[in-house]
Amino acid sequence: MSGQSELQEEKKITGYLLLLFAICFLANVFGGAVSTLMSVYLPVAASDLLGKSSLKNLNFVSAYVNSVFIFGWAIGGIAWGVLSDRFGRSQAMILSIGSYGLFTLLTGFTDSWIIVMICRFFSGFGVGGVLVITPTLLSEVWPTKTRSIFIGILSIGFPVGIFSSGLIDLFVANWHQAFMIGVVPLALSILCILLIGESPEWQLARHSDQNIRTKPSAFNLTYRRDITVAAITFGAMLVGLWAIFLWLPTWVQNLLEVGNGQQERGIAMMVLGGGGLLGGFFSGWISNFFGHRKAMIGCFVMCFVMSFLLFKLNTTFSGIIYIEIAFLSIFFGASQGILSAYIPALFPPSIRATATGLSFNIGRFVTAIVVFFVGALVAFFGGYGNAIFIFSLVFIAGAIATYYSREPQIKK
Repeated sequence: MSGQSELQEEKKITGYLLLLFAICFLANVFGGAVSTLMSVYLPVAASDLLGKSSLKNLNFVSAYVNSVFIFGWAIGGIAWGVLSDRFGRSQAMILSIGSYGLFTLLTGFTDSWIIVMICRFFSGFGVGGVLVITPTLLSEVWPTKTRSIFIGILSIGFPVGIFSSGLIDLFVANWHQAFMIGVVPLALSILCILLIGESPEWQLARHSDQNIRTKPSAFNLTYRRDITVAAITFGAMLVGLWAIFLWLPTWVQNLLEVGNGQQERGIAMMVLGGGGLLGGFFSGWISNFFGHRKAMIGCFVMCFVMSFLLFKLNTTFSGIIYIEIAFLSIFFGASQGILSAYIPALFPPSIRATATGLSFNIGRFVTAIVVFFVGALVAFFGGYGNAIFIFSLVFIAGAIATYYSREPQIKK
């Protein structure tokens, strides 16, 4: 353990580390764009894929497309975490970026909603890996003093991608053409082969594990409680976040009395991404100042309050909606940055990616089911706004779980 601490303390922010950070950041940016691109185009893509169909059928297929992406994400986040601990951070990152890039590109070439669902599953599979591996890798190679700040900044890559998906929608009307963006992360994965080395801390841990009889396990009683609490905390934020992220454009569309809503949907997603960017950027400083528990409890409470204002008090579309979306997404972004730095720090290097993958993604299985039922239960709850708000009650559960979490012991 002391050898690992020395490795971290001796590090300075070198040109290679800045290059590595830039690549990890871009991988998160395009992961965010890929994740929400289908949501932005869902009203037109579903109509295009199904032709003239009833609203109920459109909602049903839309729910499947959204849910299968998150199932892929959850499975990928866990699988890539295990592979990363076994074969190394760099190889897993290269393959996970290439996975979501390739299948995003393939999505743009199909006219079958079944093939779209398959492509979305494997796109999610790759995105799940990237969001586990990149903070894990940076937590091992970045100097301790500024690690939380830079991992917090890394977390804004995802909302930058969300913002980008809204921007793409403003300028590209054809959803097939929009998915050609997949060629960029595919090229980035090839670039990683030439530029990215392995984590020295992972190599040291792997060498040490080969010389001892008992290798640490993510399922040891020592780490089981941390994984359980982290999974509940992260999962609660995910359920509320994705119920909102994936159905917000459709909710906006239904508030409009006239027009196709292209501009309003695009701006709403840009605001959602922009607020998340701001929250994530400052998350490292917020976490260092208040501590993880207080900062996360505050995020959960404010997410619940803003969800109530947004989805319960707006029955027609107005400019105030953009302001409320912005405040909601600021607390979303802060929570993601805080958790991205906090969770990997709870575990030793030999099981870090596996434990982080489990913590990040157990809740995604619940999220995928929830996202499906948001669409299926719209009529039961009396509209998209009511349905989304019902699921935002998980923010209260997240605040309670956070109360029982612990602060990691990290040397400064």
